[in-house]
Amino acid sequence: MKKIILLVTAFIGMNSLQAQEITPSIAVVGEGVVKVTPDQVLIKVRVESEGSSAQQVKSDNDKAIDKVLKYTKSMGVKEGDVKTEYVNLNKNYDYQTKEYKYVANQSISILLKDLNKYSEFTEGLLNAGINRIDGVTFKSTEIETHNSKARMEAIKDAKKKAEEYASTLGQSVGKALTISETGSISAPQPIYRMEMMKSADSSGGGDMETIAVGEMVIEAKVNVTFHLK
Repeated sequence: MKKIILLVTAFIGMNSLQAQEITPSIAVVGEGVVKVTPDQVLIKVRVESEGSSAQQVKSDNDKAIDKVLKYTKSMGVKEGDVKTEYVNLNKNYDYQTKEYKYVANQSISILLKDLNKYSEFTEGLLNAGINRIDGVTFKSTEIETHNSKARMEAIKDAKKKAEEYASTLGQSVGKALTISETGSISAPQPIYRMEMMKSADSSGGGDMETIAVGEMVIEAKVNVTFHLK
């Protein structure tokens, strides 16, 4: 009988302890969005040469790249802002002519820190010998500052949501119990809806729209659990 009483008492004690350990809480997801005007642009370009001689094709390609690199220096682009992405030399068989052809490719990325030079710069690259522009990515020099701001906005949003839910229930929000970031901060996404960069139109003498600078959107998400009072 004493054993039964002791077991019941222990069981009640454990339940009471577990009840005391349960903390009323509310979990929400906060989102922070920061819009930024870019101040740099990363341009990826390619030089491609083709011919029947591997040596000649490689030589032609190297000369064209040398001309492009010299042009970037003349425009004030630092060596550290120019990077070789890849160099390829391929041997292809042409079934129509029954001959082999060689194709040399070199790709370089160029970080242009003055957006006002964009139109002049890209035109000069084409004249220098590039065959194509593979991509244009806008950037911001203050990206870490903007990332931090997006995180803070996400925390504020989480607290606001928690307070709205709690007030509806006639309760209030206490201290944060847990905070976790949902994934990583998203890569800045451009919004092509702002004023476009302009350059002189040589044919008509007016302004010609050449590229939409737009804005970059930086997003952050956090999971926050608050004490519910």
